[in-house]
Amino acid sequence: MDKLLQFLTKSTCEYTALANLEEILKTSGFTKLEPANDWTLKNGGCYYITTGQSALIAFKIGLKFDCGGYNVVATHLDSPNLKLKPNGLINVDKFTMANTEVYGGAILDSWFDTPLGLAGRIVVKENGKLQIKTVDANKDLFVIPRIAPHLKKDVVINPQKDLLPLVSLTKQNDTKALIGEIFNLNKEDIVSFDLSLYNRAKASVVGVDNDLISSPRLDNLECTYLGLNALLESNPNDAKVNVFVAFNNEEVGSSTAEGALSNLLHDVLFRISGNEINYQKNLSQSIMISADNAHAVHPNYLELADPTNRVYMNEGVVLKHNANKRYTTDAIGDAIISSLCEANKIPYQHYTNRSDQRGGSTLGCLSLTKVSMKTVDIGLAQLAMHSSLELAGIKDATYMLNLLKAFYNSNYQNKNNEFLL
Repeated sequence: MDKLLQFLTKSTCEYTALANLEEILKTSGFTKLEPANDWTLKNGGCYYITTGQSALIAFKIGLKFDCGGYNVVATHLDSPNLKLKPNGLINVDKFTMANTEVYGGAILDSWFDTPLGLAGRIVVKENGKLQIKTVDANKDLFVIPRIAPHLKKDVVINPQKDLLPLVSLTKQNDTKALIGEIFNLNKEDIVSFDLSLYNRAKASVVGVDNDLISSPRLDNLECTYLGLNALLESNPNDAKVNVFVAFNNEEVGSSTAEGALSNLLHDVLFRISGNEINYQKNLSQSIMISADNAHAVHPNYLELADPTNRVYMNEGVVLKHNANKRYTTDAIGDAIISSLCEANKIPYQHYTNRSDQRGGSTLGCLSLTKVSMKTVDIGLAQLAMHSSLELAGIKDATYMLNLLKAFYNSNYQNKNNEFLL
């Protein structure tokens, strides 16, 4: 649990999260592949690639793999936040404010009155070459002060007016100069940047029973960390290629080169297969778990949960269902996952939205437009989803890790509409 909390605290944006995942893979003996190079893959080999410094695919090839299919776990690295604009400073009276833009469906008022850090990537020019640096200032830099109710009541948050973080009590105009000062870089070397503000709170255990996790970015770095560790801790699966993919940009629709709507997963799986015939054979024997957190019953808003499909923190992995296929789980996928849970004594729950509510879609649905395989949407029950500080159950992290390990150790087979594990 301590390592999960450390990962959540250190992974302050999608770029630092990817760097932390890559460090884990390097120390675990995985070989990095370059998309532009030829690949020499061997049965029993462990490999990974990154793209755009914000998406990652890692895979382990079975010792006796021969078109046995893929076991895939898919997550995403991004979370709702505030992005710094290219011209990122505004002078207001005697103050300097950061000019930000909301990324994803953030709960806006959760960003007020808390210290904010700055992290992301910066492109610099060194020795005539463009170099990408992953950066994290790791200090309290900004704050967005709320207006007191004595002065203004019933504030409707306008992102352009109300979400401008206070940078300085003196006027500053040069965004790159400020970034250079924060990250100890020469202003002249800075070409461009993708920088996010983040809640500086550390991931911690809370509750009188010490049974809850309070952390920024639980959605979806919790499943990401557990998915990668399940891959590392699973036993060698002779018949399969075990695959872990962490996409980017799920919170804004996934329509990027690193998102679930890209060809990224398709291209990697195809290269593992070697040719079109083997690729199709593999897909027919493959299954993907889309792992992303789910809405727990909220104690102050019980009426917002479905009458009979209600999920609670620390009561098991969540299988997510939707009649309009915004979640991919069907009867077959349900049967596969619930069977794995029961065989390994892992508690599980079923989630649906109320019938008068429209739920969000997942990367599972989107990735199927590029890679057609049996897919199931699961997650962990949490509260305060899309807040800058979220809440989940400690026990559920262990349940998810154990399920994903069991999944990676399984040998899914689809033969004449009979499914074997």
